[in-house]
Amino acid sequence: MTTSDLPRGYAIEVYPVARPAGQFGWAIRKHGKMYERSDFTFPTEQKAYAKAVEAVERDARGEVQRDRR
Repeated sequence: MTTSDLPRGYAIEVYPVARPAGQFGWAIRKHGKMYERSDFTFPTEQKAYAKAVEAVERDARGEVQRDRR
């Protein structure tokens, strides 16, 4: 799945994290606003992106239970 294959309104950002060095995290933006961020780090950009895609797919199917306090 490429960025153009994502459901409309979603964008994924993969970024290097400071600690541990050499690891990556991800963030999902929905209609330009921060929507979800990874709690864990991943050893490669590809693995981080794949996990972000899984999160987008879960949200698009309505399977995500978010805390809306």
